[in-house]
Amino acid sequence: MFQRNEILQTIEMFDQQHLDIRTITMGVSLLDCADTDMDRSCTKIYDKICRLAGALVRTGEEIEAEFGIPIVNKRVSVTPIALVAAASGARDDTPYAKALDRAAREIGVNFLGGFSALVHKGMTEADRALIRSIPEALAETNLVCASVNVGSTRAGINMDAVAEMGRVVKRAAALTADNGGMACAKLVVFSNAVEDNPFMAGAFHGVGEPECEIHVGVSGPGVVEHALKAVRGEPFDVVAETIKKTAFRITRMGQLVAQEAAARLGVPFGIVDLSLAPTPAVGDSVAAILEEMGLASVGAPGTTAALALLNDAVKKGGVMASSHVGGLSGAFIPVSEDAGMIAAAEAGRLTIEKLEAMTCVCSVGLDMIAVPGDTPAETISAIIADECAIGMVNNKTTAVRIIPAPGKTVGERVDFGGLLGSAPIMPVNPCSAADFIARGGRVPAPLHSLKN
Repeated sequence: MFQRNEILQTIEMFDQQHLDIRTITMGVSLLDCADTDMDRSCTKIYDKICRLAGALVRTGEEIEAEFGIPIVNKRVSVTPIALVAAASGARDDTPYAKALDRAAREIGVNFLGGFSALVHKGMTEADRALIRSIPEALAETNLVCASVNVGSTRAGINMDAVAEMGRVVKRAAALTADNGGMACAKLVVFSNAVEDNPFMAGAFHGVGEPECEIHVGVSGPGVVEHALKAVRGEPFDVVAETIKKTAFRITRMGQLVAQEAAARLGVPFGIVDLSLAPTPAVGDSVAAILEEMGLASVGAPGTTAALALLNDAVKKGGVMASSHVGGLSGAFIPVSEDAGMIAAAEAGRLTIEKLEAMTCVCSVGLDMIAVPGDTPAETISAIIADECAIGMVNNKTTAVRIIPAPGKTVGERVDFGGLLGSAPIMPVNPCSAADFIARGGRVPAPLHSLKN
């Protein structure tokens, strides 16, 4: 039986501390949709997504109403499309993206992820075709998200793919210049990408996953910040224990929703992702948690240590609450989606270099970073390479979602609206990386990749 005070605490978490289920994401395998005829393949893709995920939004809304738990997004992730499109030998995969977009609109989800390729050790012709298609595919659709995995601890870093992704990011920004380079906000470049990530823009349904399953991503930075106010001035042991207990409560709620949704939809429950995902709303900020620990501002000395403690405590509390934890799991630091990060970046207290250091200990990487529109493609590629190296050496997932905002320069801001928020244009080191990126080839895997 729940105690009265526990029920009241949970209501307060929803009502005043911005606790919510950030997303219910259904993963769908499209491997059986491959066809030598692209039109037939696209029809199969549309039909399968509508058949399996047709009730996803309605089910989420029913759970939301019945349990009183806010569920912000309902999403779908699919098999990396480069694998599906390989059978047709298509040179342009934009029609696949349009089929995905039609299906997403038909079933009413917020986003659909999986216009993706896995090229950490090399590229097939199908991979090359998909990567070439990304700018047009994202510019000509509204709900489709893309990702490319260019590195891993076991394979190293595919520097040819890294170089190409810098150019892809620039083309995607140019094609959506009228709305701030919005296509880039739907594109992630990964190292060590995971197969069961429920969050966009990097979600895809891995080949090791079942035919269909339900993942849930929880939120709750506001809840953690509120809990830490009660232990202000206490030692870090107490801080860590407080975060662990709070993460436990948040994760239990996430597992409840995931199991309920899976049962109602008749598909397996996949994982709960423990990531603390902020929003632009005041009071729902990872930066505010770090500042509650005693930092004058996020970006100050001590920020990386504080984030490391937060990330570890969230995972320790979460794994006690659910036997099926996966995805990314930790703390996100997207600049445009966190009011505290935005304020620190605008004041010059948070730089790209400090964000890069923070990514060594956080959940993902350089996320929703806006830079001047004239930033060279080679510089973007070099930023991607740096982040991939952190992931490769530390055996963790890292990623880059960067927006070279067309026509914008340092001190200005680009607005995307909704959960994507708005991002201040951050300065980039002006030193050229062109000769470095031009080398190509593959950065070898680190010695500790030899674990067999």
